Amino acid sequence: MDTQAAQAMIRFGLGRRGDETPPADPLAWLSGQLAGPDPGRFDGLPDGADALDLLLRSRRAEDLAPVKALYRQEAAAQLGFAVITPAPFRERLVWFWTNHFTVSLRMFAVTALAGAFVREAIRPHVTGRFADLLLAVMRHPAMLAYLDNRGSVGPDSPAGQRLQRGLNENLARECLELYTVTPAARYTQTDVTEFARVLTGWSEDPTRKPSGFIFHPNAHEPGSKTVLGRRFPEGEQGGIEALAFLADHPSTHRFLATKLVRHFVADDPPPAAVTRIAAVLAESGGDLAAASRALLTLPEAWQPLTKLRSPQDFVIAAMRATAPPAGAVPTGPGPAGTVPGGMVPAG
Repeated sequence: MDTQAAQAMIRFGLGRRGDETPPADPLAWLSGQLAGPDPGRFDGLPDGADALDLLLRSRRAEDLAPVKALYRQEAAAQLGFAVITPAPFRERLVWFWTNHFTVSLRMFAVTALAGAFVREAIRPHVTGRFADLLLAVMRHPAMLAYLDNRGSVGPDSPAGQRLQRGLNENLARECLELYTVTPAARYTQTDVTEFARVLTGWSEDPTRKPSGFIFHPNAHEPGSKTVLGRRFPEGEQGGIEALAFLADHPSTHRFLATKLVRHFVADDPPPAAVTRIAAVLAESGGDLAAASRALLTLPEAWQPLTKLRSPQDFVIAAMRATAPPAGAVPTGPGPAGTVPGGMVPAG
């Protein structure tokens, strides 16, 4: 296997499958994985609304075993697909953005919702616009539960006045600090509070298909709000506009570019490479496929490998080396706790 093919399969992929022929044109092979919808099939797993319903029923019955079993099934299906995916670069991007928008199992509700979160909020958007990815993530019950936005109520809203409840700033703060502009944008505590007011009323409902997201007007803080000098209207639309503004902010472009270059190129990101990817994001309106293709054109991306695989990457690479024949795809979750799950030959 020549050097460029090896770079493509290791630096940008998940390692060579045992029966896989190295790509004759590594750049075309990688770029081609960014076209079309996500190839993963996860039949038989619940959407976010159904997972939320399972969580609520399990809590009422004081039996959390079904939730834990669902998580094992989700993990088996996701890892199983990583082992056999024909688009490992795209799968790496799924993992990258899932890590960027981290949710934690320390919040038990996330145990039920984590799989749906990846399938519904992350996978469909890794080659789309960052603004769409951000909106899908911020509206998903997994994120709303993890950062307590379900209980964030506008103090002057009808619900706030009746219940004497107020803001929870967790989601607003994390979005500004870790998901978008970062402290480089010089936001203030006032910006955090105003953004938290923007996001009041964003909550969950197991009857709202498919993800379980709902906007509660009675819990939303009335009036316009100002974040980073930009004024946004009241209501759900204000939140949508605020997220679009943050997604397209120059500080966000720089932050995302730095993370992408660090992940795929070097732990100490070359400044020129970061500048190039940030420029692509700015010029394309946050097109993540364009940014991912731009990574492939960086001279630094084809220098000798110096980064070490994470433990998860190492295990997946080892499993891919002994994977089923090419064309096998997961069709369901498989038995709880198994890896890979539900794989059959395609066609």
